[in-house]
Amino acid sequence: MVSPPLSDKVLVVIGGTTGLGLSAARAFLAAGARGVVVTGRDAANAALAASTLGPACVACPGDAREPAHAEEAIALARKNFGDFHGLYHVAGGSGRRMGDGPLHEMTDDGLRATLELNLHSVMLSNRAAVRQFLAQKTGGAILNLGSVLGWSPSPEYFSTHAYAAAKAAMIGFTRATAAYYAKHDIRINVLAPALVETPMARRAAADATILKFIATKQPLDGGRIGRSEDCDGAAVFFLSDAARYVTGQMLAVDGGWTVSEGQIPPSPSPVN
Repeated sequence: MVSPPLSDKVLVVIGGTTGLGLSAARAFLAAGARGVVVTGRDAANAALAASTLGPACVACPGDAREPAHAEEAIALARKNFGDFHGLYHVAGGSGRRMGDGPLHEMTDDGLRATLELNLHSVMLSNRAAVRQFLAQKTGGAILNLGSVLGWSPSPEYFSTHAYAAAKAAMIGFTRATAAYYAKHDIRINVLAPALVETPMARRAAADATILKFIATKQPLDGGRIGRSEDCDGAAVFFLSDAARYVTGQMLAVDGGWTVSEGQIPPSPSPVN
């Protein structure tokens, strides 16, 4: 009998109490994970997520921007499940309400807050995971959630430049650290979705003009917004032993965003 891909793994999902992170945590458990720790800023959401996912899931409320947060989550994983094999960093979000936007409109506070949320938090969680892997002398896997906006911009509809910069920097950071720690069997990769229907995407998901754009920019499966579960299979792969020979890579799960113009309506199907 073939073992499930994440059989006996103990994983931490930073930002795992809603949206993409919660969906991934559910998929990890379904794929055989022994235990999953989910973290999030809202203590009530964290408790609800853990209770929904069952006894193999433990919540760790806290802010990913705090240096000790990921360390606490990893310690909790080891305490409750006896090990630590991988980290998935999902926490982040749009800085639009904090003052991010086109460069000439961006506020100082918006720039600072957006980078702290989307880049600094990633560096902090990755540092905590690497330190633990080195202490264990076991190797391990890290997956960071990026965005296609890190290299494939949409100037008309998604012009948050600090957010795009943070996601681009995440790719460079991931590749640099992957190169450095490969000799320790620590694998670090990026998963980059396009527009996915999550709490962060409410503004876009409710905008008829953006939905019309998405119909041609993300043309797969009828030209729809992505769903959280669209990314789950790739996340399971990267954190499993099936990806033991993969590091420093970036995978777009984007419905066709990066290969589509997004302005031209699809042609009618050819008549045979």
